[in-house]
Amino acid sequence: MNPKRSKSKGGGNMPMVHPNAAAIDVGATMHMAAVRADRAPEPVHSFGTFTADLHRLVDWFTECGVETVVMESTSVYWIPIFELLDARGFTVFIVNARDAKHLPGRKTDVSDAQWLQRLHSFGLLRASFQPKGQIAELRAYVRQRERLLEYAASHIQHMQKALTKMNLQLHHVADMTGATGLRIMRAVVAGERDPEALARLRHYSCHSSAETIAKALTGSILTMSIPAPWCRWDSSCGKRITRQFANEPVQSRRTPVLISCSSQISQRAQRRSSPALSRA
Repeated sequence: MNPKRSKSKGGGNMPMVHPNAAAIDVGATMHMAAVRADRAPEPVHSFGTFTADLHRLVDWFTECGVETVVMESTSVYWIPIFELLDARGFTVFIVNARDAKHLPGRKTDVSDAQWLQRLHSFGLLRASFQPKGQIAELRAYVRQRERLLEYAASHIQHMQKALTKMNLQLHHVADMTGATGLRIMRAVVAGERDPEALARLRHYSCHSSAETIAKALTGSILTMSIPAPWCRWDSSCGKRITRQFANEPVQSRRTPVLISCSSQISQRAQRRSSPALSRA
């Protein structure tokens, strides 16, 4: 008999690191919470995601004598319950789902919350770093700033695309986000169409001359291309659409043309089906 193998069999019982552990299987509309089997008649409970439901979940943990709670970082659904548990004095472990998935030995009849609670009670899950206080607030601001910069870059590309469709080569002679570029684009949106007048909006520090800018701004400015980068759907775009279809005659719109075509087709079908109409 191999002595090493017999030694491993004798020491098979793992010590319990967190005896008062609980787990939450986080979801969008429902959280599944699990505690030890000897702490409650029903160790697995389901709770909603409303604030009142989250308070009931925390109260249930308190009644069961829970001290540490583990949950997976599922999207952003874990943040409300995490903040509530942290404010109530619980030690919360936010773990990566891959850590629990790669551990062997899971049975198919065990729920996710029970499995997480079992792994956490034996100390097999590694908690992710969660900053608190001013560091958490600073990280939120930094991430929001990065997100806004990404959005700004995307909108600049949309603006450049709209100008290219009108054959306005502004991005070749000036910085679109600089003083000259913003002045010219605001003037175009306001209704200015004269290239010479637009070129006079040049900032003195722009490297291109007014003559070059005027040549670059000589294009085909179409109204259909102007509102795209600068209007919002809830205000100016909706008003433009309403005004466009209210003022223009029916013959100049594309959508009513399709409607009239469909009505002509239906009239032809009725004539074919009705002998009296076909003879007339």
